[in-house]
Amino acid sequence: MARSRWIAAVLSPALITTVITAAVFTIPKAASAAPVTYQSESATISQGVVESNHTGFTGSGFVNFDNVTGSYVEYTVNAAAAGRHSLVFRYANGTTANRPLDITVNGTPTVSGLGFPGTGAWTNWQSVTTQVNLVAGTNRIRTTATTANGGPNADSLTVDVAGTEPPPGPGDTPVAKNGQLKVCGTKLCNERGQVVQLRGMSTHGIQWYSQCVKTASLDALANDWKADILRVAMYIQEGGYETNPRRFTDMMHGYIEEATKRGMYVLVDWHQLTPGDPNYNTSRAKTFFTEIAQRHKDKKNIIYDIANEPNNVSWANVKRYAEEMIPVIRAQDPDSVVFVGTHGWSTFGISDGQSETSVFNNPINATNFMYTFHFYAASHRDNYLSALSRIADRVPVFVTEFGTQTSSGDGGNDFAMSQRYIDLMAQKQIGWTNWNFSDDSRSGAVFKSGTCAGSNFTGTGPLKPAGVWVRERILNR
Repeated sequence: MARSRWIAAVLSPALITTVITAAVFTIPKAASAAPVTYQSESATISQGVVESNHTGFTGSGFVNFDNVTGSYVEYTVNAAAAGRHSLVFRYANGTTANRPLDITVNGTPTVSGLGFPGTGAWTNWQSVTTQVNLVAGTNRIRTTATTANGGPNADSLTVDVAGTEPPPGPGDTPVAKNGQLKVCGTKLCNERGQVVQLRGMSTHGIQWYSQCVKTASLDALANDWKADILRVAMYIQEGGYETNPRRFTDMMHGYIEEATKRGMYVLVDWHQLTPGDPNYNTSRAKTFFTEIAQRHKDKKNIIYDIANEPNNVSWANVKRYAEEMIPVIRAQDPDSVVFVGTHGWSTFGISDGQSETSVFNNPINATNFMYTFHFYAASHRDNYLSALSRIADRVPVFVTEFGTQTSSGDGGNDFAMSQRYIDLMAQKQIGWTNWNFSDDSRSGAVFKSGTCAGSNFTGTGPLKPAGVWVRERILNR
């Protein structure tokens, strides 16, 4: 997997020399009616039994699906208003196999193959969230097993009975609408338990292209592109953090504040690349993330990515690093989501000729985190696309980097293959950030060369073809 774009020489755009004044912005919580929980043992059951032999359930028991295709649990729920509603299924699955369910609403197929991955033990209860349209009043929600393994043990269904809130006003932002994010099951959810799919952009390396991340460009990203998230790519080597930890930490503080001003989520990207073993930088990472998490722990818009692209390293060593680093962040900020890159340049080992099972069979021992996946559509074809689909059904995953070109970040755009990825990510509700928000000469940079020296970043005029394409995908919700 060629990675030449990462280390190619870049003629010295000036680094940021001033630190943006820090400020804490209070983001109001969106109001919502209290959700209603429906116990599975009170639902209509076909080919299943009510049991209470595994601790941790709510109510008087749970439903154990028979191990046959077609076994189901059907809930009768009431919605205050017609519209989009969140469904949160609480379950346990003591096996290592996914036990997907088809969801029908009032007899109409609505969600196909909703994943219920293993939870580690039958006493470990987790949740999976999806969204459906309900009518006002009574609704029948049926969950049907799609494999001979049957379904998971079903504890309850919690429904956001109030449904979709009124359309946001012009002053609303992604953070104002969604608040503190969390991982629920295999999805990223907002503070009300509703699944969210964040879409946005990654900066280029801030040691090279800091001039592209300024007031005018960030205003365009937030207000013209309507992006949800900004990923700040802070390289560790290649002229980055390692050369001046104080300068780059202060730069990151400033970018966090700028994203916060605009109500965007910000992904703090520890962009290790060479060497590929993240353990090489563990000491530096602990110093950096301790300060970042301590200062910004009260914000609702922070996501931490502790390893950009592990490569030429085993999954076991990446897992060891993650299990050492996640507690460091949790000690300062116990609530925010943490991302972890996977081996093979964040492809779950696919680029190393392996499969995602190495992660499935040896998962990270932590909660409220997501694995990351990267792809470049002109290089990474059907086997990568199929792998991402399988991965999203089993574990929480976020695409923190992708391009419409080759893995060098350059060459011709393959928009047809890119659209297949976009469609899959929309179907599976996988969040993403595109590479990259700069005017680098390569085709993967969204701005035409020279744009960042000026102040015009809105509309399609300043954009290369890849920029026009990805801006439309962010806008087209």
